[in-house]
Amino acid sequence: MLTSVRNPKVAAAIRLKKRAFRERDRAFLAEGAQAVGEALGRRGGLSALFHTDPAHPLVGTATEAGADVHHVSRDVMQRLTSTVTPQGLVGVAPFVDVTLERLGSPACVAVLHAVRDPGNAGTVLRSADAAGADGVVFSASSVDVYNPKTVRASAGSLFHVPVVREVETAEVTAALRERGCRVYAMAAAGETDLYHLDLRQPTAFLFGNEAWGLPSEATALADSTVRVPIPGRAESLNLAAAATVCLFEWARQRREGRRVALESVIAAAAHDIRSPLTAMKGFGYALSTRWDQMAVEQRDLMLQGIVYDTDRLNTILRQLVDAARLTAGTLDLFPEKVTVGSVVEQIARTVSRDPDHPGVELEGPDLEVFLDPERLLLVLEAFVESLVWWTNEGPVRVSAELRGDRILVRAFRRGTGLSADEAPRLFEPRAPGTGAGSKIGMWVALGVAEAQGGTARVEVQDGLRFELDIPSPDLLD
Repeated sequence: MLTSVRNPKVAAAIRLKKRAFRERDRAFLAEGAQAVGEALGRRGGLSALFHTDPAHPLVGTATEAGADVHHVSRDVMQRLTSTVTPQGLVGVAPFVDVTLERLGSPACVAVLHAVRDPGNAGTVLRSADAAGADGVVFSASSVDVYNPKTVRASAGSLFHVPVVREVETAEVTAALRERGCRVYAMAAAGETDLYHLDLRQPTAFLFGNEAWGLPSEATALADSTVRVPIPGRAESLNLAAAATVCLFEWARQRREGRRVALESVIAAAAHDIRSPLTAMKGFGYALSTRWDQMAVEQRDLMLQGIVYDTDRLNTILRQLVDAARLTAGTLDLFPEKVTVGSVVEQIARTVSRDPDHPGVELEGPDLEVFLDPERLLLVLEAFVESLVWWTNEGPVRVSAELRGDRILVRAFRRGTGLSADEAPRLFEPRAPGTGAGSKIGMWVALGVAEAQGGTARVEVQDGLRFELDIPSPDLLD
């Protein structure tokens, strides 16, 4: 047991209560079972753990994870922590913040400008995590995200939500706007009622200091100023409370928007299912009534058609199930090591049953990735089908690359009549009777990409190029 604060390892940890030492060592303290448990659940975990109870389950977990584990006295624990009643666990964790580029194309981000209270900042982190936001940005003028009180107030969410720190607010807002976000400056006297906004599009909320809010130079960076309506007699809301209201209104609108879209998705899926069912019924009837009169080649062709239509039905049903899960917020992902080439080969085998279908080929080197193979298959199937409908030259070529900590998978085919303005609409569920391939596949593909913290997009250039862009889970965790 370590009983002296002069012990080099204890002293090094105690110094992390000061920002200068945190910056030097790029490490911070995570206090309590919640924070320690969440830290141990991600890649990089903890470099060290100090505890007062060797029987605590997290002590064994930390030991198995390779952390430097130390049993310390209660007096030492009191010096390590910032609370009156320590929980008996303090971990040393490496910095977890990411670059602004790492946020990719987010659906929702909370930006903190000159927010100084660590409790408020940590609570905003926790609310952003709970609402499903894609990140929280701490401006250079805000409290340090690794302040022990901020870490404690986040209740472990610091280890879940991507956090960007030490950037200027002008740089953040410009970058987010370039990625399609509307930037809303939250102010007590904002010109627009929060509940009158359409938050279904990518959104960034800009929150200011607890005492004086946002200065004019910060609000000028936003698309508009927004207020949270207060029907009661309270003068205003606490910053963390206002941020929570905003983040959950975004989550509510996004959820309700998907529910509305699901109605058209179900109608479209019913239409998509009808076609292969009708074909299979026709093949089955012909085979059952004219078997003896048919040549072997005719039988084989019809049987092959039945197999092809069965594959088509299976694809539509998988899309429909994932559409329902996305809408309900219950889509579970099961990543594993898989090569993009193996998924392309699976699609190529399926489409080869249709002699009129263009080929599907892997272009360039194969790439082993850590992803949910069923969802990668679903996205690529949707890309391929849209390319078959909306392009007309040559095979479909699929390529993949690892760029930094992001996985990029692309599908391309030459020749299209679509304009740059029309192409993005392929991600919207299309009405039955449009005769344009799958009515729901691309909508589901976009939802699956976003569920993994990424996006799907399309580019018109000598044809159509679809791209799946998602963070690599093995690097994130």
